[in-house]
Amino acid sequence: MTQREWLEKDFYKELGVSSDASQDEIKRAYRKLARDLHPDANPDDPAAEERFKAVSEAHAVLSDVDKRKEYDETRALFTGGGGYRGGFGDRGGFSTGSGGGFDFSDLFTPGGAPGGRGGAADGSFSDLFGGLFGNTGTGRRTGTPNAPSRGRDLSAEVSLEFREAALGTTVPLSITSPAACTTCHGSGAKPGTSPRVCAKCNGSGVVSRNQGAFGFSEPCDVCRGTGSVIDDPCATCMGTGVQERSRTVTVRVPPGVADGQRIRVAGRGEAGLRGAAAGDLFVTVHVRPDRVFGRNGDDLTLTLPVSYSELVLGTTVSVPTLAGRVGVKIPAGTVDGRTLRLKDKGIQTKSGSGDLLVTVRVAVPRSLSDEATQALRAYAEVEQASGFNPRAEWPGGA
Repeated sequence: MTQREWLEKDFYKELGVSSDASQDEIKRAYRKLARDLHPDANPDDPAAEERFKAVSEAHAVLSDVDKRKEYDETRALFTGGGGYRGGFGDRGGFSTGSGGGFDFSDLFTPGGAPGGRGGAADGSFSDLFGGLFGNTGTGRRTGTPNAPSRGRDLSAEVSLEFREAALGTTVPLSITSPAACTTCHGSGAKPGTSPRVCAKCNGSGVVSRNQGAFGFSEPCDVCRGTGSVIDDPCATCMGTGVQERSRTVTVRVPPGVADGQRIRVAGRGEAGLRGAAAGDLFVTVHVRPDRVFGRNGDDLTLTLPVSYSELVLGTTVSVPTLAGRVGVKIPAGTVDGRTLRLKDKGIQTKSGSGDLLVTVRVAVPRSLSDEATQALRAYAEVEQASGFNPRAEWPGGA
């Protein structure tokens, strides 16, 4: 993370704590927010996912004593409207507005410098911060600025049957993309040789120099900022460590994945140059509808056709589940449209098991035999004589 990002972000506000909060207070605030915002608890909420990333970023800085100290010092350096509080005196104070000095944004613009006094050797004044915060040739560095970058993330799509998504499965995906070179195994060097540490920058990728109160850093001109030199490049990948090829990635789909949900497969995206970390593969799952089952969260739903007599007299009917068939008891006098719950017969995930919700619906015969018609008419006469009126409590009237 750059110093500019530190200046623009309020990590204390992200965690909802004060700037003098203790490390325990920061830890407790993060744990509560992470639990509430975790993607597993909010699978279809992009806003919660972004908030979770912001909270995690804030915690990564504030939970580290050294990083927190540097963060506080960086923000204090250019806040409060007083400019740089470090002794520029009459030689050109900093101004964050347009009333004199220079525009604060010039700090991060190629060629910008306070008071027109010149920038870093490569034209980017942001390198100024390397000297201010101890990132000189002998100081601590957090990474090589121009080192081979991480590979790009890849995306793919897969279609599953309803039961595959509910029970979980593994899917082989054929992908054509930059991958680690099979000849040099990603090193970029000819087999039998290895990249050597750059002698000029000692593997840091940068060389530093001091000019007055400032320290300037610039990419090493020998290794071009990578920190290593390849004397004999691999002929297959021309020293990049990467080649375009087809490969098969096996994706494990967890039980209960929902339609439209994305699965992250770490490290299976494009390979990074010269052995840098690979990107991730994000697989979007599409679930085909099922003829029997529906879904409501982790609960399975189904509609069960029954006869009028089964509802009136009661019965037990066999119904399907993901694990086989079970019997569902229909109590005598059950009304049409009632939903019966079968505990723990729904979708099973690592967070628990859903239920099976069975809704009964009367199936009316389209035609009756003469014998059935006579019997039904006889029942209707007995029913009417008993005083039963199906519309007795109906708001529309009897």
